[in-house]
Amino acid sequence: MSADSTMDVTVAVVAKECLPGKVKTRLTPALTPEGAARVAAASLADTLATVRALPAARRVLFFDGTVLPDGAEDFDVIHQTTGGLDERLGALFDAVDGPLLLVGMDTPQVSAAHVAPVFDDPARDAWFGPAEDGGFWALYLREADGAHLRGVPMSQDDTGAVQRARLTDAGLDVGTLDVLLDVDTVPDAERVADLVPDSRFAAALHAETVGSLR
Repeated sequence: MSADSTMDVTVAVVAKECLPGKVKTRLTPALTPEGAARVAAASLADTLATVRALPAARRVLFFDGTVLPDGAEDFDVIHQTTGGLDERLGALFDAVDGPLLLVGMDTPQVSAAHVAPVFDDPARDAWFGPAEDGGFWALYLREADGAHLRGVPMSQDDTGAVQRARLTDAGLDVGTLDVLLDVDTVPDAERVADLVPDSRFAAALHAETVGSLR
C-alpha cells in the first residue's frame, strides 16, 4: 500500500465534555463525580495523544460540549447533533469525505499498533474494533456513509454484533482489530491502568483512588 493512500485517512475521536455527573457515572460512588470526571479527562487526553501520532490526513474531535479539552488544538471540531448515538455517529460519517476511522474516548490503552492494520490496508472496505462488553471501540469505513450506523442499537451487549452484521450484510469486506476493554466500571479502570501504567489515565485513577482511601 502506498504512503499516499495511507495519508488519506481521517481519524475522529468521539467525546463529550468531562463534566462531573455527566461522564463515567458508573465510576461513582467509588469515586466522586469530580474524580470520575478527572479520570475521564485523562482517558480522553491519552486518546488524543495517540491520534495525534497517527499518520492521518485529518484529525477530528466529534464533540458534545462547550469547552474543548486540552490536546485538541490541532483537531478539527465537529459538534455532535441531537438524537441517539447511532444518529449522531451517522451524521459524522456523512460529514466526512473519504476514509474515516472512528475511535472512542473510553479506551486510553489504545496505541498506534492497535490501529496499524487500518493504515497498512486502508483500501479494505471496513475495519471493526470489538470491545469486551459487546460494543465496539473503533470503526473504519473506506467510504464513510452514515447509513451503515443509523438504526444500530447502541450501548447494548449485542451492539458490536449488530454493527458488524450491518457491514457484512452490505457486502463489505470487514477486517477485525484487537478486542479492547472499554472503561465503564472501577474494575475496568484498574485493569486498563495496569496495561498502561505510565499513562495520564493510570496516574489520574491512582490519584483518585488513593485520595478516596484517606
